[in-house]
Amino acid sequence: MPTYTAPVKDMQFLLHNVLKVTGSDTPGYSDLDEGFTAAVLEEAGKVASDVLAPLNAVGDREGCVLENGVVRTPKGFDAAFKAMKDGGWTALDCDPEYGGQGLPYLMGSAVGEIFVSANMAFNMYQGLTHGAYSAIHTHGTEDQKATYLPKLVSCDWTGTMNLTEPHCGTDLGLMRTKAEPQEDGSYLITGQKIFISAGEHDLAENIIHLVLAKAPGGGEGSKGISLFIVPKVLVNEDGSLGARNSLSCGKIEEKMGIHGNATCVMNYDGARGWLLGDLHKGMRAMFTMMNEARLGVGLQGYAQAEAAYQNALAYAKDRLQGRAVTGAENPSGPADPLIVHPDIRRNLMEQKSFVEGARALTFWAAHLIDRSVRQGDAAAEGLVSLMIPVIKGFQTDKGFDMAVQAQQVFGGHGYIEEWGMSQFARDARIAMIYEGANGVQALDLVGRKLAQDGGKHVMAFFEMVKAECKAHDGDDRMTGFAEPLKVASKQLQQAGMFFMQSGMKNPNAALSGSYDFMHLMGHVCLGLMWTRMAKAAYEALDAGHADRDYLEAKIATGRFYMARQLPACAMHLARIESGAETVMALPAEAF
Repeated sequence: MPTYTAPVKDMQFLLHNVLKVTGSDTPGYSDLDEGFTAAVLEEAGKVASDVLAPLNAVGDREGCVLENGVVRTPKGFDAAFKAMKDGGWTALDCDPEYGGQGLPYLMGSAVGEIFVSANMAFNMYQGLTHGAYSAIHTHGTEDQKATYLPKLVSCDWTGTMNLTEPHCGTDLGLMRTKAEPQEDGSYLITGQKIFISAGEHDLAENIIHLVLAKAPGGGEGSKGISLFIVPKVLVNEDGSLGARNSLSCGKIEEKMGIHGNATCVMNYDGARGWLLGDLHKGMRAMFTMMNEARLGVGLQGYAQAEAAYQNALAYAKDRLQGRAVTGAENPSGPADPLIVHPDIRRNLMEQKSFVEGARALTFWAAHLIDRSVRQGDAAAEGLVSLMIPVIKGFQTDKGFDMAVQAQQVFGGHGYIEEWGMSQFARDARIAMIYEGANGVQALDLVGRKLAQDGGKHVMAFFEMVKAECKAHDGDDRMTGFAEPLKVASKQLQQAGMFFMQSGMKNPNAALSGSYDFMHLMGHVCLGLMWTRMAKAAYEALDAGHADRDYLEAKIATGRFYMARQLPACAMHLARIESGAETVMALPAEAF
């Protein structure tokens, strides 16, 4: 059965050597000294290794079962969920006013990675609850906050987000779920939602559904949609639980992966709900959840790759197959371990360099969210908004690829369920689809985010990369990082210029290249992160850091990414500049 160990050393390096959190002026960061963050991450790692990881295969094998309207989660999930609650892990970065611990979002993200790597399906129950908490915390009335937030923070109640319907996924303007206003200020919600993660389960005494629906007077399209709080069990004025609301789980979807999470069809039959935020402004409130959720899904992409990589590495060191082409490296044994072979090394280095780069990008983005929320930094908010589709789309595409590559290290054993490697690939696959399919992320990036606020955020990003490259002029050690990053950045800017010159005349020319642009930008982002990590590693070596082996491995891994992965930018640029002609050449009937 696969195992997992939290990468605390790498997380600590990012927090203290790259981001240098204690020296930041972001409120709350001065408290994040090395001893404190190490204690939090190591304890989270124990929970992950001892409690969550052993249940990962159990959840995959057993799945969830719907019995008489109640969803039964896999064996052991209820005890694990109680352990998470008792340990305060569900409240880590929540508002102390409602029972939270008030730590920065960055720490919540780091701990979240650990839990996702150990058991992605399980972590979704509390992860979605955090999204509901954030939406109510931002848009709710004082009464709504007092009623729901303490219970969501503790996960005595869990939360969901209800968007998709059988006939509409991305195009929410086609929504049919209705909200009828009542004299007491509530609404009766009627309709069906599908693909609702954690929509029904036995882990909490109540489930707070956030449901998009159309109220009278909203007009056509997505602009008329409102967001409603619809509890599974109605809440009395004194906060106690009352009658069951008029909603139910119609069925559990049979899925490729994340079997331990109940993906439900939810039926609302005149269920009582309350408006969250402004009438007909539900998309604005929902996007509070969506941006957080999309960063969390990008995190899922590399977190699954991390867990898969750990097991592939252990197998490559242990499995004896063939002899090294340069001579036996295990002469006393019948064969050498897999890791001596160059193609296995290539495979593992691709995994390692992606995971560590993606972790750095996600931590940096979480830091930008903290600056935006805690400090009111508009520039940070604009930059992270630009980054969200890249983090979600690029990291989940590559995360799935890396999970498959980890499976490949095992050969035929990777295809056999006994070894558990297929679960990482199957679980990682959903991250490319939910919270906005990756093609939609690419359209959002090119169609909206590049031009947002007059394009100042993408220009700020270009200037940031340029400044990073210039900062290393004259440092021969950094040439292998700064020069490739400079080339890749120019290729990204060239792609943007192509969109500006061709997109106005022929929008298909831009949209046909949007997916390649998302990946091109993803590579540049990871190139930027590797340049920063290399500089931090050299600084630590110069300062006499005790763990030289780790730092030298970090630099070598970064050199691999810059030399072997970043050149993909040229390929993506060539595809973009080929335009739309070959993409759109065939009439629909010719396919």
